[in-house]
Amino acid sequence: MHVASVIAAVLVGVVFLVSAVTKLASPNVWRTQAADLGVPRVVVALPIVEAALGALLVVQWQRRICAALALGLLLAFTALLVVRLSQGRRPPCACFGSFSAKPISWMHVARNVGFIALGAVAFAAR
Repeated sequence: MHVASVIAAVLVGVVFLVSAVTKLASPNVWRTQAADLGVPRVVVALPIVEAALGALLVVQWQRRICAALALGLLLAFTALLVVRLSQGRRPPCACFGSFSAKPISWMHVARNVGFIALGAVAFAAR
């Protein structure tokens, strides 16, 4: 395993775990923010998916597969932010539960691009 990929996977895993825990700690806040952002109600299980994926990345289980899944989620999250910003809408991010009360901005997109770069490093090396 390449050291950079391992570190990147752990970092992305921790981000996913923090995101999941903050959503699970205040589920009503997260659901309201997610609805305001336009996230479909079917993603009510998102915090569980984030927690599982984050834990798997931290322990390096099937790192490339988990990194690919994390990249897919991060790309979807980022696309949603870009669409909302392009529409002139600025609801709370909902990214980190009650810790994400600020309206979305291009800084959220830039942050996600950084997470996507980490995910790509986690995926890249065998």
